[in-house]
Amino acid sequence: MTQWTEADIPDLTGRTALVTGANSGLGRQTAAQLARRGALVVLAGRDEDRLATAAEAVAADATGPAPERLLLDLADLASVRAAADRFHADHPTLDVLVNNAGVMAVPRQRTADGFERQWGTNHLGHFALTGLLFPALVRGAAARVVTVSSRLHSAGRIRFDDLDFTRRYNRMAAYSQSKLANLLFAFELDRRCRASSLDVVSVAAHPGLAATNLFTAAGGLFGFFGRVMVPRFAQSAEAGALPQLRAATAPDVEGGQYFGPSERGEQSGPPVVVRAAEQAYDAAVARRLWTVSEELTGVRFAEPSTPPALQ
Repeated sequence: MTQWTEADIPDLTGRTALVTGANSGLGRQTAAQLARRGALVVLAGRDEDRLATAAEAVAADATGPAPERLLLDLADLASVRAAADRFHADHPTLDVLVNNAGVMAVPRQRTADGFERQWGTNHLGHFALTGLLFPALVRGAAARVVTVSSRLHSAGRIRFDDLDFTRRYNRMAAYSQSKLANLLFAFELDRRCRASSLDVVSVAAHPGLAATNLFTAAGGLFGFFGRVMVPRFAQSAEAGALPQLRAATAPDVEGGQYFGPSERGEQSGPPVVVRAAEQAYDAAVARRLWTVSEELTGVRFAEPSTPPALQ
């Protein structure tokens, strides 16, 4: 089988893509590759100066429209709503949404809405953004939603009795919960799109071990690991972005698939379809998570119906 590379990304002329966390790392690489193939790319991020720098770099290689910037703080639901409103004002459709941004292993912090920061940013922020942008996705052409997770989802469980870790905070357990939630959401969204016969495909991806500022921004021992050890063993951000790029662009992608690196225990190598941990495919937990996420964010998807429960 031929290994998939960025050279396999098809022509994206006429398609509109939005990438969260596009000011650096995997998001910036993803935005750059999409722009090189002709897509109009909207770079979303919370730091205006870094976003401007990234947009300038992406514009240098764009073969289609110049990239656009969208201020978005996923840790603030008011910001998520404002960003969605701005997008709708400028764009009638959205063809590719890459839910890439995230924080990892941070000390105990709260979002603007009072949620544990990793849970609120990595899952709830993206859940709300996808729901608010969903009408534009439905109007898009064979739209694709890519939600970026992590191999560490396998250590996670959804603590419905304490989603915000108010009793005892463990930064890695909180991160794993948020990354498991990303997968449960991605797979449930695909089930709901199929039940509604919508031309929207929801898939997921993970980068393996990639040298990005996600590790170096982490606190404590994990931050030290990121600064000292990761650069020695990790693949580049360019390589780490390939699974989400394949998920976002390959014509043969099927709903509910999960892409990751193919070598060294999914740490590096060309992107392939991989298998998530079993808890990521628990439809009952996913439905419950969906309902809780609607209640916490106040966002309800306009189209996807609840798929019938398995008998």
